[in-house]
Amino acid sequence: MLEVQHFKKAYNTGFELAIESLQLPKGIHLIKGENGSGKSTLLKAIAGIHPFEGKILLSGISLTKEPVRYRRLVNYSDAEPVFPDFLNLDELIAFAAETKKAGKSQVDHLKTVLGIGAFSKNPLSSYSTGMLKKAGLILAFLGNPSLIILDEPFTTIDAATQEHLRKLILSSVTDGISFLITSHLADFEKLFSYTSILEISNGKLKNG
Repeated sequence: MLEVQHFKKAYNTGFELAIESLQLPKGIHLIKGENGSGKSTLLKAIAGIHPFEGKILLSGISLTKEPVRYRRLVNYSDAEPVFPDFLNLDELIAFAAETKKAGKSQVDHLKTVLGIGAFSKNPLSSYSTGMLKKAGLILAFLGNPSLIILDEPFTTIDAATQEHLRKLILSSVTDGISFLITSHLADFEKLFSYTSILEISNGKLKNG
């Protein structure tokens, strides 16, 4: 279970995201909201990227008190991933795979499912936005995470890859992995048998 307690993230602009209490069981949780509502802020905090006030726990493990142990359980894919230009994808994957204890068979499977192919040998500086998104998605599924956070995973990738990704998410859920997912697709809610929908508006949960 993911638990968020007395959460607050404030910016110099005056915007503030505040969540008093949130508990999410295992499953797929869809997060909705307009641009600037606080969706990405929440996801990055849960991923351990953004500092925040309050408590975030996954399966009882505190991000604040046990950051290394917590981060081993959580993988994240940004809406607009950015990687070092001087690396190729194989080099980036090798680094992440060692950190996440991912085997070659898993890496090869993900490269096949997401349609990377021989492009993994090319420098990341040559990648289109769609290929960069695929690279970020591969990294998000590496290892044995308990929670995968996907911010706008269906943007900039083609329809065939969108379907492959949907099936990959569903198969991962059967393995006990939970998901937090945002998307602006009109039929987003029809893609999955989801556990809950959270809607964020002006820095607040509308249903929690």
